[in-house]
Amino acid sequence: MSEILTHAEAGVLTLTLNRVERKNSLNVAMYASLADAIEQAAQDAATRVVVIQGHETVFSAGNDIQDFLKNPPAGQDSPVFRFLRGIATFPKPLLAAVCGPAVGVGTTMLLHCDLVYAGDNAAFSMPFVNLGLCPEAASSLLVPRMFGYHRAAEALLMGEPFFAEAALEVGLVNRVVPPSEANALAQAQARKLAAKPLSSLIETKRLMKGPQQEVVLRRMAEEGAAFGRMLREPAALEAMNAFMQKRKPDFSQC
Repeated sequence: MSEILTHAEAGVLTLTLNRVERKNSLNVAMYASLADAIEQAAQDAATRVVVIQGHETVFSAGNDIQDFLKNPPAGQDSPVFRFLRGIATFPKPLLAAVCGPAVGVGTTMLLHCDLVYAGDNAAFSMPFVNLGLCPEAASSLLVPRMFGYHRAAEALLMGEPFFAEAALEVGLVNRVVPPSEANALAQAQARKLAAKPLSSLIETKRLMKGPQQEVVLRRMAEEGAAFGRMLREPAALEAMNAFMQKRKPDFSQC
C-alpha cells in the first residue's frame, strides 16, 4: 500500500501520510510523492484546495533517520527541498489536520499551511539543535514572526515539545478538537473553500503571502545549505548514531 494516499473529490485533494507503523516518518520516496502531488495540484484546474493529514494518533515523527543517513539531501533539487518549496509557493488554499506527534518537518510544514486543525493530543516539536542540525523550511524566519522571539528561541533552541493549546495561543493552529474530529473538520473547511471562487482565493492568498515569499525562499535556501553541511559534521553524526543505537548522545567534543 502506498505510503502517501491521494484522494480527489469535489475540488479537494487529500494527501494522507500512511506509514503509521513507522509513526509516519518521512523517507525520500514519500517526499518525492508529496512534491509531485503539490506541483501537479498547483497546475490542475480541477484541484481547488489541498489537505495534508495523518492518522488520529500521529501526524509525523519527522524524517526517517535511517533513510536520511542513507539518502541525505543532494542539493536544492532533492525531494525534501522540492516539497518545501512546493508548499511555500502553493497558490491555492493548503490545509492540515494534525493529531499526535508532529516532529521536525511535521511542525515546520504547518508554517506554510493556510489553515491548521489540531487534535487535543497534538504534540509539536522542532528538535533540530538536539540532532546537531539547524532549522529548515524557513522556520528560523517564520517561527520568530509567529511566536515572538523568546517563545521561538525556546522552541528552536530547546527543541522540547509544546502542545495543542500552546500552538493555538501562538497562532500555529486555528482550532483544537478531539483527535477523532480533526481530519473531518479539515475536510469540512476544505469543502467550504472549494465552493468559493478560486480566483478570489488565489488573489487573497497572494496578497497576504506574496510580500514575504521571496524572503521565505531565500531563507529556505540558506537553511538548506547549512543543514546539508551540518549533516556531515560530528554533532549530527553523533546524534543520529546515538538515535540508531538507542543511547544518549555525547556532544562534549562537538
